[in-house]
Amino acid sequence: MLDAEALYLELLRGVRALLKSDTRLVGITSGGAWLAERLQADLQLPGKPGVISSAMHRDDFSKRGMVSGGGGQTALAFDVNGADIILLDDVLYTGRTIRAVINELFDFGRPAAVKLAVLVDRGGRELPIQPDFAAARVALPATQKLELARSDAGAFSFNVEG
Repeated sequence: MLDAEALYLELLRGVRALLKSDTRLVGITSGGAWLAERLQADLQLPGKPGVISSAMHRDDFSKRGMVSGGGGQTALAFDVNGADIILLDDVLYTGRTIRAVINELFDFGRPAAVKLAVLVDRGGRELPIQPDFAAARVALPATQKLELARSDAGAFSFNVEG
């Protein structure tokens, strides 16, 4: 079983290495947003991290509607134009969520650079999207679903279904 807290510490190390003085963290709802929130505090960055939803740009929107992406809405309290952004997600799989999120991000402006950091890269890509940093790479059957969970105290764990 994957230790989400140990992987978070590895993600913290990796994100610290990607940071520039003006980098903004943006977490994908919901697991990536949890990661961005905790990283923002642990890295002692000013302000709040951004939160971004894939719901409006998903290629399966007609089937899934607004339920995609944990139901959260995009909230970016900074100017995206010219920003250096680290996009955070819990589990990278097909790449379709990342494609949708990048479309959403560009609805708000044109960033100078976007890097992707993930807790787990499980392979199985359907699009040519790769993380700049992954705390772990694991192989799971396509029938299994890996999801980040957060306790009331803020501790991370994984749920595996299927």
